[in-house]
Parts: sequence; C-alpha cells; structure tokens
Amino acid sequence: MNEKLRIQELVDKKFGIETVKDGRDRLGFIANFKTSIIKDEELNERSVLQIYYIEENGNWCKSIIQYNPYFYLSCENNLEKEIAFFLEKKYQKNISKVEIIEKVDLEMPNHLSGRKKKYIKLKFNTVSELMYVRNQIKPQIDRRKQYKPVIQNTQTLFPETINLNKNTDLTEYITDIREYDVPYHSRVCIDLNIRAAKWYKISFKDNVVNQIVCMENIVERPELKYLAFDIETSKAQLQFPDAKIDVVMMISLMYEGDAYLIVNREFCGQDVEGFEYAPKPEFECTVNIFNVKNEYECIKKFFDIIVSYRAFIITSFNGDKFDWPFIHERCNQVGLSLEKEIGINLEEGPEYFGRFITHLDCLYWVIRDAYLPQGSHGLKSVTKAKLGYQPIEVDPEKMVFLAKENTQILAEYSVSDAVATYFLYKKHIHDFIFALCTIIPCYSDEVLRKGSGTLCENLLMTEAFNRNIIFPNKKMENKEKMHKGHWLDSETYQGGKVECLRSGVFRSDIKTKFQLEKNAFQTLIDNVDKLLEFVMKIEQNRQVEELENYEDVRNQIVEGLEKLRDIPNVNNYEDYPLIYHLDVAAMYPNIILTNRLQPVAIVNEQICSSCLFNSPENQCKRPLEWMWKGEYFPLNRSEFETIKSNLEYERALNSENNNKDKNYYEINNTEDFYKQLKQRVKVYSQKTYKTMHISETTLKQNTVCMRENSFYIDTVRAFRDRRYTYKTLVKVWKGKAEEASQKGDTEGKKEAGNLEALYESMQLAHKIILNSFYGYVMRKGARWYSMEMAAMVTHIGSSIILDAKNFIDCVGKPLELDTDGIWCLLPKGFPESFQLKFVDGKKWKIEYPCSILNYLIYEKYCNDQYQTLKDETNLKYESNKEMSIFFELDGPYKAMVIPAAREEGKLLKKGYVVYNHNGKIAEIKGFEIKRRGELEILKIFQSEIFSEFPAGSSLKECYEACAFVARKWLNLLIMKGQGLTDDELIDYICQTKVLSKQLQDYGEQKGVGLTCAKRLKEFLGPDVAKGKSLNCIYVMSAKPVELSRAERAIPVQIFGSDNEIRKRFLKKWLKDNSLGDEQLELRNILDWDYYIERLNWHILQIIPSEQLGVYRIWIYPMQYNEGQQQDFAQKYFLYYSCFQYGIINRLI
Repeated sequence: MNEKLRIQELVDKKFGIETVKDGRDRLGFIANFKTSIIKDEELNERSVLQIYYIEENGNWCKSIIQYNPYFYLSCENNLEKEIAFFLEKKYQKNISKVEIIEKVDLEMPNHLSGRKKKYIKLKFNTVSELMYVRNQIKPQIDRRKQYKPVIQNTQTLFPETINLNKNTDLTEYITDIREYDVPYHSRVCIDLNIRAAKWYKISFKDNVVNQIVCMENIVERPELKYLAFDIETSKAQLQFPDAKIDVVMMISLMYEGDAYLIVNREFCGQDVEGFEYAPKPEFECTVNIFNVKNEYECIKKFFDIIVSYRAFIITSFNGDKFDWPFIHERCNQVGLSLEKEIGINLEEGPEYFGRFITHLDCLYWVIRDAYLPQGSHGLKSVTKAKLGYQPIEVDPEKMVFLAKENTQILAEYSVSDAVATYFLYKKHIHDFIFALCTIIPCYSDEVLRKGSGTLCENLLMTEAFNRNIIFPNKKMENKEKMHKGHWLDSETYQGGKVECLRSGVFRSDIKTKFQLEKNAFQTLIDNVDKLLEFVMKIEQNRQVEELENYEDVRNQIVEGLEKLRDIPNVNNYEDYPLIYHLDVAAMYPNIILTNRLQPVAIVNEQICSSCLFNSPENQCKRPLEWMWKGEYFPLNRSEFETIKSNLEYERALNSENNNKDKNYYEINNTEDFYKQLKQRVKVYSQKTYKTMHISETTLKQNTVCMRENSFYIDTVRAFRDRRYTYKTLVKVWKGKAEEASQKGDTEGKKEAGNLEALYESMQLAHKIILNSFYGYVMRKGARWYSMEMAAMVTHIGSSIILDAKNFIDCVGKPLELDTDGIWCLLPKGFPESFQLKFVDGKKWKIEYPCSILNYLIYEKYCNDQYQTLKDETNLKYESNKEMSIFFELDGPYKAMVIPAAREEGKLLKKGYVVYNHNGKIAEIKGFEIKRRGELEILKIFQSEIFSEFPAGSSLKECYEACAFVARKWLNLLIMKGQGLTDDELIDYICQTKVLSKQLQDYGEQKGVGLTCAKRLKEFLGPDVAKGKSLNCIYVMSAKPVELSRAERAIPVQIFGSDNEIRKRFLKKWLKDNSLGDEQLELRNILDWDYYIERLNWHILQIIPSEQLGVYRIWIYPMQYNEGQQQDFAQKYFLYYSCFQYGIINRLI
C-alpha cells in the first residue's frame, strides 16, 4: 500500500498538482475524489477522502478530508449501553469511538408516532478495521435471523434472565447491523454534502480540510481538459488481438480540436505524412504525425502527450475492455508501467482509471443513456446516429496488410475513430456526466459506469441521511418463499400495456376509413363547458372568468365536433387522418407522486394495527390493485421439506471432512445448495405430477399508507420539479443566445450558449434519474425494494392507456399502444389546438385531444386521500387532492408505418417508423437488424426501403415505390449476383460469427460458427483455432442437401486461396468429388434459396402485408414472364397488400 501511495504521489507531481494542507481558504471546483490512507501524528493509519480541485486561476490542487467510517448495530432488551461497552473493550484495537444515537427506523412498529430507535454507532479509523469488525459480527447476526422463529418461541416458553458477568458474550443480543456496506467515498460525500463538479470554499486546520462549504451561486464550470484516443493493433488471421504476442501499430489522439497519430515504424511499412480530416465541416481537424522507431517509443510518446497536455479526462470507446488492457499488457512486455507513467490502473472489475486522471469510456453512455437499439452500440453505428456521418470502415482482416503496404490508408482510419470518439464525448457525454456528478455522491468514473438503479439508491441514501432515517439493508431474496403451500420458483407482475392494434401505411395525405360513434361526439359537445372549466382550474390554475375569449374557443370546439357528429355515414367515414402520439409526461414518476407510492408505504393489517393513526376517520389507507404472475412447483410443503432435508443431510455428511470449521447453516445456505435443491424438485415434480411448473396470474390488492414518511416521494418530486426548472432555463438561455446573435454580440452569444448547454445537460441528467425511480424498487438487492409498488405503478399506467384507447376507438382509430402513450389517427376536422387569451394579456395554447383525455381520466385516477404532515410536533396532517398524470401531444406527423408479423393474423409489438412532414424519419423503433455480422444486403435494403414510404400521392404509388426496391434486391439474388465480382457478392451476402470460447470448449455442439471454425482449422492449420474470439466469416452452400444449414457454412477465406487448395476442400465440404471447376465457382455452390428466404423475411416484416386488406401484389424478378412470376410467388410467398385497389398483377 505504501508503494502504491508513493507512485500516486509521483504521478500527481507529474501533472503539476499542488498539495494543499493549510494556509488561506481556497475556492475550488471539485473535479474528482478517491478514497486514500494517511498516517497521523501517532503513525496510525487513517482513511481519508482525497479531493482534486481546480482553482479560479486554473491551478490544480489536492487536499484530504479526514472522516471516520462507521456502521450501526441494534440490540434487544435495551442493552445498548452494555453491548457498547462490551464491543469497545473487545475490539479496542479496532474501534475508535462508540456512540448510542437515535435514528428514525421506518420498519419499526408505530414509527409515525415520532418514536425513534436506539442504535450503537461504531466508528473506525480505517475502512479495513471496519471490515474486520463487521466480518466478526455479521455472521452471528445472520445466523440469529435464520433461526429467529425458534429463538422467539424458546424465549416465550422459557424467559431467560440475562447474566451480565464478565464472561458473557453479548454479541448474541445484537439483532441487526446497518449501513455496513456503504462505500467510504459515498459515506463521506453523503454526510458532508460533497459532490463532484461543484464549487466549494475549502478551509484547513491541522493539515487536513477543516470545513468545506458548497458555493451554490457559482454555476459555470471551468474548462476540464479531455483527450480521446484509439489504438490499432496487429492480430493473427481471423483472431482477436492477443496482447501477449501482438503489438500496438498506431495510437491516435485528439484534444482541443487537433488530432495526433503515433506510428510504430518497426511494424508499419511507411512513414505517414500529416493530413487534414473533415468528416463534416464542423468536425474538421489537422492530423499531426509522430513516426517513432518501435512500440516502446509509440506507447511512451502516448504517455508523454497525456502528461504534457495535463489531461484530466481520457475518453475512449470500449477502452475498459480492449484499449487499456492491451496497452497494460504491452507496457509489461516492453518495460513500461501504465500506473507509474500516467496513474491509470486496473480498478474494480475490468475498469481502468486513476486517482486523479479520469477514464470515461463512451460505450457505457451508449449502453445506458443513448437510447439506441442493442444492435447499434458499435462506434460506427453510434457515430452515424449521434454525429450524423458515416465513419471510415476497414475490414479488420486487412489492417495488418494495410499497416505494412499502405500505412497512409490505415492512418486515416485510425484517426477517424479517435475523432468520432472525441466529438461524441464532447457533444453528448461531457456535460451530461458532470451534470449527474452534481447530483450523485460518486466520482465521475462511477457515475458513468454504474446502473441507473445504483444512482437512484445513492440519492435515496442522501435524502434518508438528511432526515435521520436509518438505511435498510439490501434486499435478500427469500429462496424458500411459498405460494398456497407450494414452493415458488419465480414471481413477477404484469407490466405496462404494449400492443399493436393495426399494421399498414398510414399517411396524412391519403384518406383512411374511420368508424366513429355519434354519441361520443355528442357527449364531448355536452361537456365542452366542463372541459374549459377543467383546463382553467386544473391545468392553468386560474378562474374561468379570467379567460377573455371563452365563447370564441368554445364555439370553435363545438363547431368541429358537430361537423363530425353530423356526418351521414359516420360508421364508415373516409377522410384524411391526423397522425398523433398522445403520451403521459413522465408517466411512472407522476403515478408514484399522485398515489404517494413508496416502498415503505406498502402496509398490511399487522403494521397498521400497531400504528397511532389506525382509525377509519383518518382516511390514510388507500387500496390499490395489481396483477401478480408466478410459477410454482406442484409438490406440497411436506414433500418439499422431505427433499430438502435429504439434501441437507447428504451435504452435511460429504462436508464433514472438508469443512470442519463450517457449521450446518454455512454448509447448506448457499447458491449451490438451492441450485441442487431446485433440480431435485424439478425431477420429482416431473416424475410425480407429470409437470414441472404451475403458472398463475392473480389480481391482488395492497394498502398504501398516505401518512408514511415522505422522503422517497419528496426525492422524486424534487427531481421532477428541478427538471422542469432546467427545461425552462434552457429555453431562456436559448432565447438569449439568439438575441445576442442578432445583435452581433459574440461574447454574449458564447456565454448564453454555454449556459444553454449546461442547463440542457442538467435536465437530461435529471430525466435519466427520474425515469429510474420506478425500475429501482424492483432491482435485485435494492435497499428500498417493493414488487407491490412497482406492480401498482404499471397496473395504473396500463389502465390509463386502455382508457385512452377506448376513447380513441369512439372518435378515431388507435394504432399502437406504448407503455406510456398511444399512437392514433383522428379524422381531419377534429378539434386540435386553440389559443387562450387571458384578461391580463397573457396567452396559452391548449391541445384539445390532450385536454379532453386529461379531463376524462382526472376523476378516475385523482387521489383524494393524499396527506401531508403540516405539524411535526402535534402530528397534524392536511388532506388534499393530488393528480399530476397528464397527457402531452406530439404531432401531427406525415406518415406512420407499422409492419405486420410474418405469420398471418398476428401483429408485432413496438415496431414502427414515423415521418415528419418534410419526409424525414422522426422516430424508428423495432427494426434492429443492423446487428454485427448481419447480411449487408439486408442492411442496405432496410436503409433504402424506409425512404420510399412517404413517396407518391396514393397507397398504390407508395407500394409501387416500395416494390421497386424489394424487386431490385430480389433480382440481385435471383440472377445470382450478375454484374458483381465475387468479392462484391461476398460483401453483400457473407455473415459473421465470433466464437466467445476456444473451439475445443464447444464439444459436440453444432452451429454455423462452429462449422466455419472447424473448416478454417482444416485448411489454415490448427493455430488459427487456438485462441478465443475466432472471427468466422462465411457463406451458405446448397450442398450437401442432406445436412442442415448449420453444417453447410463455407469460410469465405477459401475463395481467396490457391486454386488446387480451394477445389480440394470445397469437394470435401460439399461431399462430391465429381464436381468440376465450373461447378465449384462461388455462384454455383451458394444456397440461393437461403438468401432469398432471408430477404423475403425482411420484406414481409417491413412492408405491411395482410392487415391492410385481402389484395396481394406479387413482387417478382424483373426478367420473369407471367408464368414464372406465379411460380416464384407460390414458392417464396412474396407479396404485399394494397388497400382498396384491387388485384394488381404488374407494378412496373
């Protein structure tokens, strides 16, 4: 440890960081902090928080905050003083201080009466001492909890008299341990209100920070230096790079708008010359070149640039998994130390970062925060989606060749990755992550990498600490939970309502049929006055009398509704549709707030019976329903206990010799034990009951306490309200930036732009956390866990969406139900938006479709039992109505395309494309075929087909445009790639599989990747299959016909091999030695039916088919005559539908 600290000190000096221990107060922007250890004046070790901060003048400093780690213990029989004395004496070398304090315990009976629970607080000098004492005490507490029912029964029958002599071990009277697993840096930040990315006034005393005060009035951040990098490495053919034998060929970097490339000339064939790189005008940069003699110099130059630039943040794309592990190993190989050079080291798990220096891997942001499909998480896909350009791509198998033969081309590719990473970080991640840092008591490396649930928990711990609430322990799974006397295998609840109601192409410029209900429109007309009163009082918080143009707005709404009501053929009405998306703003957070839902507020009769407020007149019990789903084993409890006892006995016998120090509980209370037990129960159930599981779905009801401590919902509400504040500030500063631009005020425009970006990042950060409060309560291991609460949220949400759907059924056409909204068509002329004019001169636009939905759901879902504690001394509550669940309107849009399922009569969920009126895609969901290794022809087809749906002025013309694209690519396959070279054809139809294990580890398993790997091993030699991550690129052959397609994969490398080798292996794999040269050509061995079927599947998936009508239009190859068209159509079932246009035999 001392050596590690010494290295860290030397690295800090390299980066010019001043150590500040005393003297004047400092004003500093805390950029980073890490746990560390120092020795005090008596040479005792102390855990401290090392903070790194930047002063107003740009100087970097570091200081230490000394704070004792601690945890809490509870005990029975009011023995706090005796146990505290006992522990202080027993662990006198470890414990620095013992205190008895009172905390609010929300699990304590009748805690709303103001009662607090006594806890013993054990403080320590170091985290290691805390862990030592914790590990001594916790196992005894866990065992006591395991046998708690037995202990309670024994004490009831035989009340004991406690003998407190000097030999009594009082640890057996400790009932619980709390807050023992809070990370030290989080503990300090929570207790002292410290966050990264904020300004603080820092005072000193006795060589440590004495006082630290947040300066909330300073909002602008200093410039934090960041640098992006990417490496190119050598690799064996078809293998993933191996850092033990492969080398770094190039390292590309970018910072402050300029790019740099370091070239390892020992490996690369030529010197690289400087060049300009500009994928887009705003991303233009000059590339500076360093041609160095070998790998050592290449890596050393990389480190030197980082140090000379004094980069605080290093950003990469997948750096934790690839770049840093590779550099780390290469440093070991060439005689460098990653930690000594720049302070970065392998930390928890596969994560690389330093004490001062921060490594922010963009991939974590992409996975957690970018809202991109799972198949689009690669740098190329992310660059296209987030930066708007297509980056340079190079086949990994060609990189080593390019490095040696055309180094300049590889140099441009290498730089393109660093530039993409740099601008991705700059535009989307930098402000966002440091905005989160101002909220979460964690350093930036953690804030980026941790799940949103963990970030939520840190916030809840902060709020609980501020209210003197003891943290609950992390939820432990009950592995023997029973349901109706049966062992429960799994349980969950019914989630949100997601349903596709129709498929097809829906265009605002093409008429569609509606089935409207006259009575529904009459009801809306009758309720116009009530609606406007609702809008004024509830939505606008004003009086109706303040509305100046009441009659005008009313008459416009009534006129529009009457026209639709009086349509002669209202049940079969055809008109142009208005395409809208009605969604509930922040649905789940607002359901939580409206219903005062909190994990601790889910109560039962036992909890309520001990409560001071358990009286009907208090109206504090709100019953809410939810849908439980479970799977349980058919055997009864007696059978279960017999199987369990037998297994326990067997394991105890087998463990006698090997685990003498372990007791019965430790041997059998393990994951392995329950895994074995479940397997035995499955076998027994199948044998005895002829089934393994019984599934059940049940509507349940639980009670929510309306007076429970509100710390959870207050945290949610604060986040929601702060996000609204930041969204308003974004608009304010955006307006000021535009105003400054019009005046030619460059400095004012820059300042306003910076603040606009700052507040935009803050509102996004709050959005991410806000949307995580619901999911957190169902996360395994959550401190505040409640499946019931999560289920209530989704049940209310799906009920609201179903109510909205029922309304749209009467006045329009619902298309797709989302978790929090509904896509729908409304007939042209349906009331849309109206301008309200108030007597004070202010104006407000209302969206009628939203307002009418809000009006209809208000009374049903409003909580009239909501209670707020107004007088803590006298415990007085105030009751009021609470309802914050309101719809928002998006649209109208030009078009919406919803694909049909491949099977007739079925509909897909969450798959659609929406277009703005300019023809550009506004939203796309569910089309995730762009995964790595997919057929290139499918990717191109998808990108082309989506541009055709807004084409034409009728469905016929729209379908013709789509059919042309489908026919073009089908024709390519039917004509066996005519006009393409073999290499071009392979690029279109090859697929990729990467083996995650070594080939021999798969045993007798079968699959296309394994077939390809075995064949690569045959003709390239056994070395190719030795390592992991073998890259298998293959095409599918038609022979041997008796084998499955999984066994017909042909590695594409065979087609570039020597002619005799190619023929020999192809004859062997095709199992036909009679094949001649022509029959062994690429086009003659391919399984063309397979490729046509694959393209066919995507045509059927993307182009809406059966649901639009009964008419089919065959998509046939251009060269086919009418008879061939019918044969082709019957073979491949290629068609799409055309609504109301009859049978069309030929399109083009």
